[in-house]
Amino acid sequence: MLVHDITHYLSSQKQKIEQVLPLYIDHLQAPSILKDAMNYSLEAGGKRIRPLLLLSTLKAFNKEEEMGLPVACAIEMIHTYSLIHDDLPSMDNDNLRRGKPTNHIIFGEANAILAGDGLLTYSFQLIADMNEELVPPSTKLKLITELAKAAGAEGMVGGQVADIEGEGQALTLPELEYIHKHKTGKLLAYSIMAGGIMANASAEKLEMLESFALHLGLAFQIRDDILDIEGSEEAIGKPVGSDATNHKNTYPSLLTMSGAKAKLEYHIDQAMTTIKEIGIESEILEYLCQLVGSRQN
Repeated sequence: MLVHDITHYLSSQKQKIEQVLPLYIDHLQAPSILKDAMNYSLEAGGKRIRPLLLLSTLKAFNKEEEMGLPVACAIEMIHTYSLIHDDLPSMDNDNLRRGKPTNHIIFGEANAILAGDGLLTYSFQLIADMNEELVPPSTKLKLITELAKAAGAEGMVGGQVADIEGEGQALTLPELEYIHKHKTGKLLAYSIMAGGIMANASAEKLEMLESFALHLGLAFQIRDDILDIEGSEEAIGKPVGSDATNHKNTYPSLLTMSGAKAKLEYHIDQAMTTIKEIGIESEILEYLCQLVGSRQN
């Protein structure tokens, strides 16, 4: 595919996701302030990289992307809940997210916590309610089980705790990689694995998809660390230098900036090599991989 065709495809899929997300929230029988708080952060923008990875994986296996929209939205809801909670005064205490006041600044701390809780729990309902003619119960069960692992204590939440415990300490590279494989990598990897699960990929291909995804997840976090130093507040939508302010361990602080950039290149190269070997139509996933390595926000 030509680059123009790929960018057009990704733009159209992103538009679909952003059209569907608020509709799911609007259908809830819930207090209006809760729905407003949930939608506020969902509609704040962002790259939508996780749902795009899922839909692009389905396309790579020649499956209809429409079947994956509920799971794509569920992943974005979990990602958004994690950002709402990350920004809270008891966590990173951030006032800006994607260039807008953070959720607790607008709706108050209690409503922000509950909006995050609402997004987290609703995500599993979206998958459970999927059309069984498109996604059989056994597949839904596997999707829900793997999402719970990726988002919970064995995944993102565990990584967040390790990140907090590591503040102010000099971590080793394996310790830092543990944090980022869990805090960022597990949910990003699930986005790709879920596409493979819905496409009934073989165990061998699922294993290769997971390897691709884990390299991509680490690359994503390294790029985040670099942008926190070299990026602009206008581009990344939040203050730069917050990692240093919060005494967080980062790849540049551990490896130097040049070392972090070399590590980023290594993980991008490994991801690109792996995805090409799977034997699927991987052009869009390859493009997304390159985008992760060079993104400015």
